[in-house]
Amino acid sequence: MTILVTGGLGYIGSHTVVELLNNNFDVVIVDDLSNSEKFILKNIEEVAGKKPVFYPFDLKRKELLSQVFDAHQIDGCINFAAYKAVGESQEKPLDYYENNLFTLINILQEFKKRNISNFIFSSSCTVYGQADEQPIHESTPLKTPESSYGKTKQMGEEILKDFATAYQKKVTLLRYFNPIGSHPSALLGELPLGIPNNLVPYVTQTASKIREKLSIWGNDYPTEDGTAIRDYIYVVDLAKAHVKALQKLLNETSETVIDIYNLGTGKGSSVLEVVGAFERANHVEVPYQICARRAGDITIAFANADKAERELGWKAETTLEEALRTTWEWQKYLESRS
Repeated sequence: MTILVTGGLGYIGSHTVVELLNNNFDVVIVDDLSNSEKFILKNIEEVAGKKPVFYPFDLKRKELLSQVFDAHQIDGCINFAAYKAVGESQEKPLDYYENNLFTLINILQEFKKRNISNFIFSSSCTVYGQADEQPIHESTPLKTPESSYGKTKQMGEEILKDFATAYQKKVTLLRYFNPIGSHPSALLGELPLGIPNNLVPYVTQTASKIREKLSIWGNDYPTEDGTAIRDYIYVVDLAKAHVKALQKLLNETSETVIDIYNLGTGKGSSVLEVVGAFERANHVEVPYQICARRAGDITIAFANADKAERELGWKAETTLEEALRTTWEWQKYLESRS
């Protein structure tokens, strides 16, 4: 079967492509390289032993997207194509709404036109906003997200629910918590352009002295050490969940399916706990400074992922320290390339 993976050279996308190839799916990638680099394609082939088909263009270009569907018998899609920086989304909301929603709609128009089903959406725990209770279940009421990025994910979910209901399609919404780590080969990992928006790449760049100090955004949160708490999930564990979710969709006999799953470890770790775990795992020091809180950030979020374990047979298995050890290996690989 042939699966379209949009944003397939990105961080989570590239790891998921490897898992799809390992499970004998054919993969067609569309990625505009706005948050990735071409060498990742070669590394995917090296890791998986197979080469996906790759098209480098922006999904807002409808005519090019249509040509991809003309050229391939697409059986499903995993959509990673989105801008993803919480802080940046507060400064550039229109860019986020245009990119994250128009690209999604363009793919769904092709699905409708060609009567294709099986769509997996890369969603986010940001759709819950600051939840009243922890851990967060799939049934936890959604609040207005704190960031424009989170709003695009919430809107994307609503678009997909309407799409599935109106046209009898099968969709799965995967709400990730905080992906971290790199492939065990050290050939795939997070590749932030410019100053990282996510914690762990900032930690690794500080440890390798690319950054002078890690900026910790706020130490006055109502948590034990004053820093914000998140659920950090190893990216390879996360990638494997996409394959499980796809296999379940493909085996569904109902015409209309709307599945929703949290993907996390079920455990929250504070920013300072992550820094300490990184230092222990890699025997390096990470100097940091405390800064003012960042717009759009919430205090605490961690998952209840029991539903994914029950229905997909999936659970996160990798420890925080092991995930952080792979991140450091990836950083060393990047430096060896430069």
